Amino acid sequence: MTDQNTTHFGFQTVPEADKAGMVHGVFTRVASKYDIMNDLMSMGIHRVWKDAMMDWLAPRPGQRLLDVAGGTGDVAFRFLKRAKTAEAVVCDMTQSMLIEGRKRADAERLSASLDWVVGDAMALPFADNSFDVYTISFGIRNVTRIADALTEAYRVLRPGGRLMVLEFSQIPNDMMQKAYDLYSFNVIPALGQLVAGDRDSYQYLVESIRKFPDQDSFAAMIRRAGFGQVKYRNLTMGIAALHSGWKV
Repeated sequence: MTDQNTTHFGFQTVPEADKAGMVHGVFTRVASKYDIMNDLMSMGIHRVWKDAMMDWLAPRPGQRLLDVAGGTGDVAFRFLKRAKTAEAVVCDMTQSMLIEGRKRADAERLSASLDWVVGDAMALPFADNSFDVYTISFGIRNVTRIADALTEAYRVLRPGGRLMVLEFSQIPNDMMQKAYDLYSFNVIPALGQLVAGDRDSYQYLVESIRKFPDQDSFAAMIRRAGFGQVKYRNLTMGIAALHSGWKV
């Protein structure tokens, strides 16, 4: 096989054609425990990060949001609570994640403003210029070809629309990065085994974080997809980062 038709699945090299199915398997297995594991892995800080995302995004009434890899609806719920009369579409490749999200939407009485669509970030099932805002949180590192997903984000946004990506990133301090790696590789897979009965899926998730581009490299990818005014903000010393871009 050549470099052109392989990619990484965590630290493994796999055929590009196989990755989506492998990622789908991971999230199908962890769907029922996904939200509780997010709280445990991040000690609840992922909620603070998502609120910071909403603060920078500043949702407005009447906007139409596409939340890709939106899974159980965390980001879409926050958006709708801040922007009355807004609409949101949650798109995810994993049906079982969307099922969990629908349960939460019913519980929070947000179902009327939400649609749930099974779809691939690299080939979105939506028309050009359909959305005011595109978000993806902790999902883009799982996409087989990140550049294709960013191109699709640009396509479905209306002129003047905004992209915002929340993703685990790299800590710019070597000692702190090493300490974080020790925690990630030793604690998170063990938690996955204990809580979700699935060590391997969480081993993959940890490895996928380390394979994701650093903040400046990812910002350059966003610019290459056509976005302007690209900026990023580090969260919790760079454990995660928010990237913003506009379709200008």
